Amino acid sequence: MTGRPLPSSTDLAASMLAAYNGGDMAKVLALGEPAANAESDNETVLLLLGLAQQSSQRTEAAVATFRRLTLLKPQTFEYWNNLAIVARQAGDMDAAERASLSATGLAPQNADVHYNLGLLYAQQQRWVLARQALLDAVRLEPGFIEARLQAAHACHVCGDNSGEESMLAGAADWPPQPAEQAMILATMLATQGDQQAAFHVLTRAVLPDGPSALFVQWRMAALRAALYERSNQTERAQAELSQLPLALLDALPAEHHRLHCEAWHAHAAVAARRGDTTQAAELYQRVLALTDEADMRANAGFGLASALNKQGRHKEAWQAAQTAHATQLDIAKDIVPELLAEGSQPLTMANDRVSHLEHDRWAPLSAPRDSESPVFVIGFPRSGTTLLEQMIDAHPDFRSMDERAFVYELTERMTLVGQHYPADLAHLTQQNVDQLRSIYADRVRKVVPDLGHRRLVDKNPLNMLCLPMIARLFPEARIIMCLRHPCDVLLSCYMQPFRSPAFMVLCSSLERLAHGYVQAFEHWYRHVEVFAPRVLEWRYESVVSRFDEHVVRLGHFLGIDDAAPMARFADHARSKGYISTPSYAQVTQGIHAKAVNRWHAYREMFEPVLPILRPMIERLGYDD
Repeated sequence: MTGRPLPSSTDLAASMLAAYNGGDMAKVLALGEPAANAESDNETVLLLLGLAQQSSQRTEAAVATFRRLTLLKPQTFEYWNNLAIVARQAGDMDAAERASLSATGLAPQNADVHYNLGLLYAQQQRWVLARQALLDAVRLEPGFIEARLQAAHACHVCGDNSGEESMLAGAADWPPQPAEQAMILATMLATQGDQQAAFHVLTRAVLPDGPSALFVQWRMAALRAALYERSNQTERAQAELSQLPLALLDALPAEHHRLHCEAWHAHAAVAARRGDTTQAAELYQRVLALTDEADMRANAGFGLASALNKQGRHKEAWQAAQTAHATQLDIAKDIVPELLAEGSQPLTMANDRVSHLEHDRWAPLSAPRDSESPVFVIGFPRSGTTLLEQMIDAHPDFRSMDERAFVYELTERMTLVGQHYPADLAHLTQQNVDQLRSIYADRVRKVVPDLGHRRLVDKNPLNMLCLPMIARLFPEARIIMCLRHPCDVLLSCYMQPFRSPAFMVLCSSLERLAHGYVQAFEHWYRHVEVFAPRVLEWRYESVVSRFDEHVVRLGHFLGIDDAAPMARFADHARSKGYISTPSYAQVTQGIHAKAVNRWHAYREMFEPVLPILRPMIERLGYDD
């Protein structure tokens, strides 16, 4: 007795297509699987079957079906792309990568294949490759919003701030995003200082169906709490966390570990702001015990180090910071592996030098007066630059733009057009420098469109390494160099998380930090001799001990008649909202001496690097 004969391929394909269009995946599977088992080579049948298997989460079967299609039609890039997607969903990353590369090889101008390759690399945390693939997708299809979001995230992880900003242009007007993507987008927008857009994105997020929606809503509440705390709105953060009491979190099943970690982290940050370092430390330890996610582990480790330090548990604080740095180093080694090589220089700009003889060859060019130039606030990170920025910004005649790398980006722009920085500064024409100033002004306007007649405050600590560019574009600019005891600076750097992969490497050990610090200041003083800029040295310890006197001194340097508003900087900082640097909480507390000589509690750790630092310690007027 024979079985019932299969329908013709044409009839079968038509029936499957009707069922697929009707959303009846069970019928598609029932019709297609017998044909597949009979080794059918009908493309439409296999394609519909593979799509139904994928939709029904039968990924292993879908992999087999799409692999058959690639064998049947090896020049059809769509089948390779589909195979890549289902192989990634099945966890076979090697097969997914091979299929994705085949798809991009067959269709290099198709944005979708680059997008899926980028998603694969992002899932593997191969962020440099992910960034390039996703940027390629956006280049081919600029309106591809999903690709723009994921490309921005890859840029964010890689420390490519300008790339991230470019990808997120107009993001506040994007259609509502699925909740997971909305949380990523909101985090990036907040980091850029656009908190209003961040909360707007969360408000419009598309929640999943079913009971999981509640857990996603709780995760978004934890994120809102974190964003409020990060912008010095502690009461609002506590209001969000009232939806997530610790007792509720403790009662949740273990599978909601991401919600646990995000909510515990937000609770810990708010507890630390209240001065409850015991609870903060306990919650950070819970996060570390539960998650394997590198970024979350690093942030929790630094949070724990800070809480333990405030309790006077210095050895434990140091161990927590060491653990956090080890995690960050694992992140950085996949992004900037060249910086981990022996003898590498994370502060690459420290190698860029202009001699007296080279400066003598610069053609004289017209330039803005000091009153038309930005005020540059510089210094090694954690030297008090954020405090000074907020002081000047509190005066109505000035406007800061938070920390931006616009001067550094101008050096990169020279390189992109085939010029060598800083050597070719000597060959720039009036038109060249006017164009560079115009690019700088355009970048500034996007950040502070309300600048008006106020003078710009450009605070970026490592602009101390860009003095040749500043001297070429704004030779009359007033520059304030922030100084603080080198050991306190290094301790503060070591105890803080930085987003820049290069800075993750630099701060991963006191020895690296010490060498980087000395190289930065040697570079600065060498160029001060060459360019003789208008510089005020702003010494943190002196400001703490004689604040009013230094406010007056600062006013004189900036040409201000009434410097009194600058003394009220803490109130100004509290009302300002997002401050991007790790000092966002400290600058709202006013002037105090707690940060002076903190390093004495860690002197044992500093003993091996004091010989490296001692010449610069003495040159800066400190002692060890």
